[in-house]
Amino acid sequence: MKKILIACLAMVLATAAWAQKQPKPKSQKEVDALMAIQNAQDPDVRIAAVETLLTKFADTEFKSFALLAATEAARQKNDLVKVILYGERTLEADPKSYVAMMMMSSAIAQSTKEFDLDREEKLGKAEKMAREAMDALKTAEKMNPAMTDEQWAAAKKDFEAQGHESLGLVGMSRKKYDDAAKEFKAAVDLNGDPASMVRYGTALSSGGKYDEAVAVLEKVMAIADVHPTIKQVAQAERARAIGLKGAKK
Repeated sequence: MKKILIACLAMVLATAAWAQKQPKPKSQKEVDALMAIQNAQDPDVRIAAVETLLTKFADTEFKSFALLAATEAARQKNDLVKVILYGERTLEADPKSYVAMMMMSSAIAQSTKEFDLDREEKLGKAEKMAREAMDALKTAEKMNPAMTDEQWAAAKKDFEAQGHESLGLVGMSRKKYDDAAKEFKAAVDLNGDPASMVRYGTALSSGGKYDEAVAVLEKVMAIADVHPTIKQVAQAERARAIGLKGAKK
């Protein structure tokens, strides 16, 4: 998702000079502050650049874009508290930001604990946000008019997959493993992401479908360029599924 968000921000900056419907920077210094956000390679640096922009240019027309970039940076750090914080600020600036809704939905689902007194309220909010975001995505216009139809179709598939991921996480939190597996599979079908495949395998094994889980996890392990951490998790989940199957027998 990071590459899509930053690419879209870059296109907005590139077209802002002439596109009537796009936000426009009011000075070169504001342009420099925006470029600092775009060019930041480290999540903490990007978040700091966002705060600098919002402090120095309180009236910037790029507020929602900047806050969304901060939300994504927090997601990269796996700082769920800040994902929710910046996500809420993004929605204050742009109540229709389905990308912020999806990231918040995922963060809320992941941060909700089993014995939280408001557990179901949180999960209900996460589910509602994910579904609203996916509904908005169906009729959403291109994030930037400079995007090609192919780029926009690919971006929509990725965002839709994120929505299913969020619903899968909600299902896991509720221990509704069949529902979770269905959502994770939908995400995998859309983007083939190895991390989604691991979650799919985990949901299957948690729901007692051990052989199916092992098959999915072995596919992840067989991917040549899969990230080592994802491969390790897949191996561990495969071993867990085999162990659960053996214990059941």
